[in-house]
Amino acid sequence: MIGAVVAASSATVLAAPAAGLLGYRQLRRAANARRLRITNPHGIDESGFARIGGIDQWVSIRGDDRSNPVMLEIHGGPGVSNLPYNPRTRAWERHFTVVRWDMRGAGRTFDRGGPAGQGELTLDRLCRDAVEVTDHIRARLGVAQVVLVANSFGSFVGLRLARNHPERYSAYVGTDQNINAGGRERTAYHALLDRLRTAGKSKELAAVTTIGPDRATWTGAQWSRFHKLVAAADPLTLDTIKTVVLGSLLTSPRHTLRDLRSQPKAMTFSEPLALQSTAIDEWLEGTTFAMPFFIFQGAHDVITPPAAAKRFFDDVSAPVKEFALIADASHFASFRHPDRFLDLMLTKVGPAITRPSSQLATDGRGRPERS
Repeated sequence: MIGAVVAASSATVLAAPAAGLLGYRQLRRAANARRLRITNPHGIDESGFARIGGIDQWVSIRGDDRSNPVMLEIHGGPGVSNLPYNPRTRAWERHFTVVRWDMRGAGRTFDRGGPAGQGELTLDRLCRDAVEVTDHIRARLGVAQVVLVANSFGSFVGLRLARNHPERYSAYVGTDQNINAGGRERTAYHALLDRLRTAGKSKELAAVTTIGPDRATWTGAQWSRFHKLVAAADPLTLDTIKTVVLGSLLTSPRHTLRDLRSQPKAMTFSEPLALQSTAIDEWLEGTTFAMPFFIFQGAHDVITPPAAAKRFFDDVSAPVKEFALIADASHFASFRHPDRFLDLMLTKVGPAITRPSSQLATDGRGRPERS
């Protein structure tokens, strides 16, 4: 949910002195290209455009063994592709076939059609696209269900998919999990006020106070301003943006400098989606899920606070559910510590998706029993 922050930071990096930066980039890209090679004859490394929702949308499928469970990732932003993180998450592909999709308004899908070629840009349209992508993947890989992993802004889409299409997904995993409550959820706002008061940042405090706590009333400019202030007031978030987010963008072997320059444009274009999300009330949309349900959140996430995610989690009814914190992580927790995230996927999610449905607890009427 901090596309505006990443956009500003990306512009700064691309404007930096070229010689040293480009030399470093060349070395790291070469190393990452070697890291990404899939040599197992049972593996898969495919990427290209699929016709989804009436437009061409980019889908990447990677994994060392096609017999592994399939993980479909719903990226955040809005407008921020997860493809640059492939080298950081290479170990995931030894245990899962990882599908990354650039939704309309993001990444290579945005580059393909430009602003005029993205069609309808609404949350409902993204959800319909995601169902089409899911069915495309199920057919391509010959699987009945996939593990749904939703990041940040993508978790708004992910929760709706999990509620409304349980037959397609073997589990829901939210990370950097967003929870909106029709304007009632204000944890991040009040925490920012407290940090700014403690730091004596009177100018920034006045700006946040002027914006106000009700996200439903924010303009696009206020949404961007708020998230810039949240990130700037937290050293761990700033470090993560610098080392993980921008580092991944800069050293991705499958992205050119032109690709990097287009990302801020995609995020700005997709910003209206963030405003649409402010009206969501996750409790009204539903807390019952007919699949294993997991949230793995950064312990120090100031963008999507774990306390808010935990409140929703506590009210969730699911056959299996578990909440876990990732230490030394703010937002982008799964990418800052991909090894810890993978461990959670293997030890928590893995056993749940391999249990026969008859072993999942029910309430006696075929409905999931509350955990």
